[in-house]
Amino acid sequence: MPFINHIGVDQYGHHYGNLGKYPRKELMERLCIKHVSKMYCDLKNGKVEHTGYVIGGLWITVYRVIPFKDGKEF
Repeated sequence: MPFINHIGVDQYGHHYGNLGKYPRKELMERLCIKHVSKMYCDLKNGKVEHTGYVIGGLWITVYRVIPFKDGKEF
């Protein structure tokens, strides 16, 4: 199984890189915040999807980073 890493981007365009396997915990530690709410996005099919976290007034969208080798996932 490949190493799982995450990055986050807030509504102002600030990046939070190398969040590791547990991005919520790492963001809480970096921002010195103890309360976090989940952030959701409405999809075209009417469902909702968890996309990130609201932490201390920041809306941080979290993305999973998947390593590539020769242009293919492994």
